[in-house]
Amino acid sequence: MPADSSVPESAAPALSGVERERQMLVDAQSYGVRKKLKTWLKLSGPGWLQSAITLGGGSLAGSLFLGVIGGYSLLWLQVMAMAFGVVMLGAIGYVTLSTGKRPFGLINEHVNPVLGWGWALATLAANIVWCLPQFSLAEAAVSQNLAPGMADHKAVTCGILLAVAIFITMIYDRGGKGMKTYENTLRILVGLIVLSFLGVVVKLASTGALDFGAVLAGLVPDFSLLSRPASTFDSALAATGEYREYWTAKILGMQRDVMITAAATAVGINMTFLFPYSLLKKDWDRSFRGLSIFDLATGMAIPFVIATGCVVIASANQFHAKPAPGLLGEQVDGRVVEPDAGLKSQFEGSLVARVVAEQGREFGNDKDGKPLKAGALKEKASPYFAAIPDGEKRMAAMLIKRDARHLAAALATLIGDNFSNYVFGFGVLAMALSTITILMLISGFTFCEVFGFPQGGFYHRVGCLLPAIGVLGPFVWSGKVAFWLAVPTSVFGMVLLPIAYFTFFLLMNNKMVLGDDMPTGRSRVTWNVLMGMACFLATVGAGWAIWDKARWVGVGAVVAFVALALFVHIQRLSKLAAAAQSESAS
Repeated sequence: MPADSSVPESAAPALSGVERERQMLVDAQSYGVRKKLKTWLKLSGPGWLQSAITLGGGSLAGSLFLGVIGGYSLLWLQVMAMAFGVVMLGAIGYVTLSTGKRPFGLINEHVNPVLGWGWALATLAANIVWCLPQFSLAEAAVSQNLAPGMADHKAVTCGILLAVAIFITMIYDRGGKGMKTYENTLRILVGLIVLSFLGVVVKLASTGALDFGAVLAGLVPDFSLLSRPASTFDSALAATGEYREYWTAKILGMQRDVMITAAATAVGINMTFLFPYSLLKKDWDRSFRGLSIFDLATGMAIPFVIATGCVVIASANQFHAKPAPGLLGEQVDGRVVEPDAGLKSQFEGSLVARVVAEQGREFGNDKDGKPLKAGALKEKASPYFAAIPDGEKRMAAMLIKRDARHLAAALATLIGDNFSNYVFGFGVLAMALSTITILMLISGFTFCEVFGFPQGGFYHRVGCLLPAIGVLGPFVWSGKVAFWLAVPTSVFGMVLLPIAYFTFFLLMNNKMVLGDDMPTGRSRVTWNVLMGMACFLATVGAGWAIWDKARWVGVGAVVAFVALALFVHIQRLSKLAAAAQSESAS
């Protein structure tokens, strides 16, 4: 019971929103576990914002392709990435709630302005880049699953999606009840996502279609998958004969990109910007540090692990090491299965690449040495298709990139045609829409910080509109596999993540910033070990992506950034030393 419960209600001063929440936390300390958890759940909020962005198109695409390319063997990856993400966000929350100050200013003043500006600008870039595939995914969910009749009205669909996203985002800017409405809306969206994909796996399990032993084994980390394909491809690779090395390299290329995507979308650099500012927006302080960790675990980590795990399990069950139907001339009841047009086009493209690998790069050029266009190259390579062994064609059919409609169609025999389409349609739409609104919200925070405007109000709303350019995604990438588009954009996000991780590692160990709140003894060792592991893994993933996609150009850009940061750090130390010497002399 509160200490001042004896004071008549009429005589007690009215408490503000945050003071009332602080009092609820104090009161909860005397409650039993069940009532205490209920109070903490009621007060949670920023964690659900994080959940709304991490359960986005990138996570869904990463989960889908993790299942396609790795089966159950990569279930551990997103769990581990999320665990270290909670560690880093927990540290960010600890610094923010201990100081009550905006991290951007703290970093520029006490760590390094290159890191501060790099963090802010990288967040803005990531928001805009990540928003492009989100609109593509949302439009695909509507036109492929929920309302196929809208396929010819893409502009109308995208306009409605943009209007809804802007409306939801602007509610948050009002604060008070508007903020609470926003958070509750996100809770509903996240709940729909989790229930949608959990329902699919429950249905699969009820039919006996799941190998629970393999599922549990997939939760055990296996780092050998960084350098070899999943063992379930062994027999299929053996059937490719002399071109086994070619197909192994193709699988590994896809597998690495998907692994980076899954890791990058668990906790992205823009999430590191959102979390501290959403805490400050609610006026939380050091009294809420324990709640912030609980909020991350219940609002972000648990829904993410359940939803993404279910997608991996469903896609692995339906697609892993299985040729896409119709591509190999299969027959059912004496009739040849008609392949999906999009999958057939991918399959033929894969065979063209195989022919070019055999004939040499010059095969892909015209008589003037210029690269042939896709149609002309396919026409030139088609006569060679018949000579490609069946084992290689089967492998090519296994590695086709699927979309939401393919997963829904594959599950139709298990859970019904309409139900499967609506489950995945609503799940994908909720994921994409929640991510779009959060990307807008983060851009508003970042825009205000970069230009020195106060948070909230007109300038925040202007910043929120920056990612709206993503509405062009469905038009720019028309005809492409919408889900796969999230993979390259997520690889870009992974490259930027170490900037945030190392910045907050330094901030967490800065005595000038935290003062007496800086962890000491065993607590400090624990924080540093966990944060160090997170920084190391993020750096490995980023380095891997940079070398794979940009080679020496990417390495040069990283070296230039680090050199600039070191130069500014040395200059800063020199100024501090000069100031200290001047002060002692006076």
